[in-house]
Amino acid sequence: MPDLMSEVRRFRPVAVAIVMWMSTAVLVVMMIVVGNAIPEDYRFSVPQALTLWSFIGVIALLALAVTWSTVRADAEGLTVVNGFRRHRFGWSQIAAISMRDGAPWPTLVTRDDRRVILFAIQGSDGDSAREAVRWLQEQIS
Repeated sequence: MPDLMSEVRRFRPVAVAIVMWMSTAVLVVMMIVVGNAIPEDYRFSVPQALTLWSFIGVIALLALAVTWSTVRADAEGLTVVNGFRRHRFGWSQIAAISMRDGAPWPTLVTRDDRRVILFAIQGSDGDSAREAVRWLQEQIS
């Protein structure tokens, strides 16, 4: 259990959020370019355009969920936000935090054997993800 941490630490996904937002931007640009480049006879109908813009909207919503994900550590415990769902754990409730080699994200295990992924810490972020997991493990030991 930590010694009354004086700082609040936050962990957020970096690479995945960048890729998600860049992909969304590329889709928007492609939709506009293709929509304006095709001959008048082959333009998207209103239902087709609505379907494509809805698809892009869903991708943007997923990008927002990824970006919104966070792990916040303070003196009382951890606040985990995975997409649009929030969990709060006191340090005494946490049994372990682990991230196996090649895992996409770490897993938090509570003393009552409940498991919650920490989506904000992405394995694809490399050393910063491993450092975040190490730091969190030190707080619960």
